[in-house]
Amino acid sequence: MHVLITGGSRGIGAATARLCAERGWDVTINYVSNAEAAAKVVAEVEALGARAAAVQADMGELGAAEALFDAAEAALGPVKGFVNNAGVVAKASMLADMAPERVKRLIDVNVTGAILALREAARRMPTDRGGPGGSIVNVSSAASRLGSPATYVDYAASKGAIDTLTIGMAQELGRSGVRVNCVRPGIVETEIHMDSHGFDRAAKAGPSLPMGRAGRPEEIAEAIVWLLSDAASYTSGALLDVAGGR
Repeated sequence: MHVLITGGSRGIGAATARLCAERGWDVTINYVSNAEAAAKVVAEVEALGARAAAVQADMGELGAAEALFDAAEAALGPVKGFVNNAGVVAKASMLADMAPERVKRLIDVNVTGAILALREAARRMPTDRGGPGGSIVNVSSAASRLGSPATYVDYAASKGAIDTLTIGMAQELGRSGVRVNCVRPGIVETEIHMDSHGFDRAAKAGPSLPMGRAGRPEEIAEAIVWLLSDAASYTSGALLDVAGGR
């Protein structure tokens, strides 16, 4: 199986790529600017015996999704697993203090980019369109149900859109051999917290969480890979919280 992962050069995306490779699946890694990090993940995938490719594309730009899928198919063949993972945050802030440019960029990537990426998957994967069928996993966040007040309500709102997109597309593609599900991580040990808080929020918040610790990227990847696999053959339209009880 060929799996395409947007935002695959770090964090949850990179962990998912490695776990896919352990399953023997080929992986295309999408990245925005850090070619070195993407190349490292490609090398890790190949060391595990799978084929890999890295494709640069900014998912906040129109036309990026089509170009990404074209390049992925040219490198490794038809996409049968798609992980819609690319997303951005900005510094923690009250909504009243957010610059309009910040909100626009976040929505461009997290909502418009994710919808257009899923649109591209919906054009190519369904069996009734000549595709191989398969599985799509959208990566949302526990923020979509918690709201993230005084932190990043814009990010939380963008992930609420991903939840709704999952429910609708699971029904739209249900008879076309494509399952669509969503994983909603909680606080996980990734670099995204430095982007929003400027400190290791996962380490600081971990002891206060129901399980007494933050999650690891590999734990989120396990859920994603299960949903990609045939083990989840009757699971579609699910919003799976992987948030340690939070």
